[in-house]
Parts: sequence; C-alpha cells; structure tokens
Amino acid sequence: MSAPWVATGTLAAAGKSLEYMCLGPPPTEAPTVVLLHEGLGCIKLWRDFPLALAAATGFGVFAYSRAGYGQSESAELPRPLNYMTREAEDVLPEVLDSIGVQNVVLVGHSDGATIAAIYAGQVADPRVKVVVLIAPHFFTETAGLAEIGKARDAFNNGDLRTRLSKYHRDPDNAFRGWNDSWLDPEFKTWDVSDVLDKISVPVLAIQGREDPYGTLAQIEAVASRIKHTSASTLIIDDCQHAPHLEHGPGVIKAIAEFCCEGR
Repeated sequence: MSAPWVATGTLAAAGKSLEYMCLGPPPTEAPTVVLLHEGLGCIKLWRDFPLALAAATGFGVFAYSRAGYGQSESAELPRPLNYMTREAEDVLPEVLDSIGVQNVVLVGHSDGATIAAIYAGQVADPRVKVVVLIAPHFFTETAGLAEIGKARDAFNNGDLRTRLSKYHRDPDNAFRGWNDSWLDPEFKTWDVSDVLDKISVPVLAIQGREDPYGTLAQIEAVASRIKHTSASTLIIDDCQHAPHLEHGPGVIKAIAEFCCEGR
C-alpha cells in the first residue's frame, strides 16, 4: 500500500481557485467520500468529522470550500438563484475530474446536500455509488426563511460577521452569497425536488427533528419520491441543523454502515 492520502492545497474549477483537503487511502485503493459543505460552511467547519469518517469507513475523504467560502476565491455576487444547480452541473464535475476519483460517496450538508442530490439526479455520474444527505432542502418553507432572516440581523447587527471571519477570508462574500439568494422574493418559489425522481443510487437522508431551517417534509420528499433505488432515512431527536456535529458518533456509525455493509 502507498502512503496515506493526506494533503491540502488548491485546485481550479469553473475558473476559480478552491482550497481542498484530503486524507486516508488514495482513490486507486479505496472509495472516496466527497464532502459538500453547508451554505456558510468551509473545510474547517467540518471540524473532526472528516477524520472520524475516514477512520470509520476506511475510505479516503476529500473536502473543498466552494467559491466564496473559507480560503477559496471569492464568488461573483449576487449569486444566481439557481446557484446550487450551477454548483452541481458546472463546478462539481470539474472538481471530481481534477482529483481522479473512481468510486465516490457524496456526503452533503444543507446546501451541500441539495447539491449532492442535484448531482446524483441531474448529472448521474457513474462514479457516484452512494449519496448521504444531511439536513437537505429541496423547496423553501416559511419557518426556514424566517430563520435565515434572523441570520441577516445577526450578521448586520450582532457578532455573526466576526464569528464567520475566523473561517472565511471574505465573510461578506460568504454570507451575502447565501443569505441574499435565500431572501430574494423570487426564491420563495424555488423547488428542485424533481431531481429526487431521477436518482438511481442508494440514498441515506439524515435530519434533526428540531432543525429550524427545514421540517421533516424535506426528508419525507426523499422517502416518497425516490423510486429507482433504496432510500433510507434517519431522524435524530434532540438535534437541530448539524446532526454530524451534534450527534457525531451515531451519525458516523450510520453513514459507515450504510456505505460499507453489503456494498
């Protein structure tokens, strides 16, 4: 066996320089988990989840920060309202090509989960074997939009900008790119749930029962609309929007079992 696949650096995709990190066995020796972060996330905000996931699965783990996040190049603003579809169709294919993966498990959180679902349904890349969706959203909900409105107030008048500056070199670009899109009046009709109809690889959907950004209707959409493959759901009590951080051991165990047993 070669040395463990451990590296950080930058790659180019869709004309942007994006930071990345990877660990575990290289793509020639094991499947690769590709992590897609949330709407205000980045590599560092996965915290110890990548290392724990690599240890539990024996897979390589690759994470990158999308344009506008972490130390990646800033994004052009305003973002188009279909920015998650564009990330799935225009950016993610280049990322996967650049790292030479052959057997992929997509694990996405929040916006990242939506991007993963769009990629699995719309792009249908044969390299993707399993999809894990953590706190996904496929359509807007009034309560979720209200929480995003509270985030705007916390950014403009509270300490959220200061907290984000610890992780993003351009916190204004990161926040505005996400928040302004979701609070655009035209975004109220956003709905990409039809991509679920097209997914043909096994899906595990995970959500906290107390998630303020989305109700269980998001997970119910996964269970009811996926017809061409198996769809498993995990609802976690006493949990909000980040099950992988709030209930890490249980979530990691569930993902490892789903990815590894019988596959």
